[in-house]
Amino acid sequence: MSFVKGKTVTVIGAARSGIAVANAVLRLGGAAKISESKPLDEFSGRLKELSDPVGVRIEHGGHTKAFIQDSDYVVLSPGVRQDAQPAAWARQHGLEVMGEVEFAFRLCPCPIVAVTGSNGKTTTSTVIAEIIKAAGRTVVLCGNIGSPFSKHVLDLRPSDTVVLEISSFQLESTIRFKPFVAVWTNFSQNHLDRHKDLKEYFDAKTRIFANQDEHDFAVLNFQTPEHRKLVTKLKANLLFFNIPDKPVGTDNPNYMAAMQAAHALGISGETCLKVFSEFKGVEHRLEFVRQLEGVDYINDSKSTTVEAGRWALERMNKPIMMICGGLDKHLDYAPLKALVARKVKRMEAIGQAREIMKATFSDVVAVDTFMSLEEAVKAARAAARPGECVLLSPMCASFDMFTDYEHRGACFKEIVNGLT
Repeated sequence: MSFVKGKTVTVIGAARSGIAVANAVLRLGGAAKISESKPLDEFSGRLKELSDPVGVRIEHGGHTKAFIQDSDYVVLSPGVRQDAQPAAWARQHGLEVMGEVEFAFRLCPCPIVAVTGSNGKTTTSTVIAEIIKAAGRTVVLCGNIGSPFSKHVLDLRPSDTVVLEISSFQLESTIRFKPFVAVWTNFSQNHLDRHKDLKEYFDAKTRIFANQDEHDFAVLNFQTPEHRKLVTKLKANLLFFNIPDKPVGTDNPNYMAAMQAAHALGISGETCLKVFSEFKGVEHRLEFVRQLEGVDYINDSKSTTVEAGRWALERMNKPIMMICGGLDKHLDYAPLKALVARKVKRMEAIGQAREIMKATFSDVVAVDTFMSLEEAVKAARAAARPGECVLLSPMCASFDMFTDYEHRGACFKEIVNGLT
């Protein structure tokens, strides 16, 4: 019997993950409630995704203690902090508080390959899923990549494999979560608007290994010093990737990580290399949109960190009109100044962080600020010459102007494809 049957589960947050949890609770014979801080008109569209909108109790415009404590379990959406007031009320009342990933994990009947990292986790997750598929196995790709784990978990079979992209926000609210294969692509500054410091961010990431044992596998980046320090602390079988002078048929660290995950699953290197040769990349990550008047337009909306911006700039071989900015995550952009000076011809800064970008880079490149993405694209087009490129690589979160990075990337592509 499911731990949910006959129980009342209150979900904090009515975004995609919260709706998915509520639907799963209903399917399992439990009572679902949703508590949302936003006013109803800001999330009412999401409620159409509920399988039984009438059967789900909802409070909105703020959380109340009585509503939270009248529960058996409380499930936090990824955007809700561990120390948020609703979580504190639940714990005071002796209720178990867990994240959406933890909730789905407790219902999952099959092995999980979990992928985290400051950068590269979407590409790595996607490639691993393609490798598993190429090996003739059934795979479900979900999590932080866009489709909640809870949306799929009740339809999984023991013979399936879940590839789960998982963020620090999701990891910090796990309890028993235990992936068969845990992949950590790399570590650099990120999400310092959410975590109080780099140590808290690091500690959240390490939770991916917390419950693993000698039957599981931990895949770590040899080039990341913090990863090498974990060797004596982990119980799982260690598989390093990105090892100097050890050729594996690819020089892409994301592919190397995927190859080690495949090895843990008993899939051959030949299958991996075939997938690598055919893989076209993921949407919003250095995605070629079009060429117009000899200028390439590249969508890198997935770039939400300094290191993601570095990765993009290093791969451009044409002079760049760089569109960047968005919701600042309290990151230090200064380490990119030398690279920007060398690669970027002009910078168009948008969003909440536009003045930060201007203050950081204006002594090495011309920086203009804009109130909208459309204005920035038009300015970049006017400045670009044949043989150059316009690169959207924000290095920031998107929530100041867009729903998420996918929405931002889609808007960029619509603007670019509308240029005549």
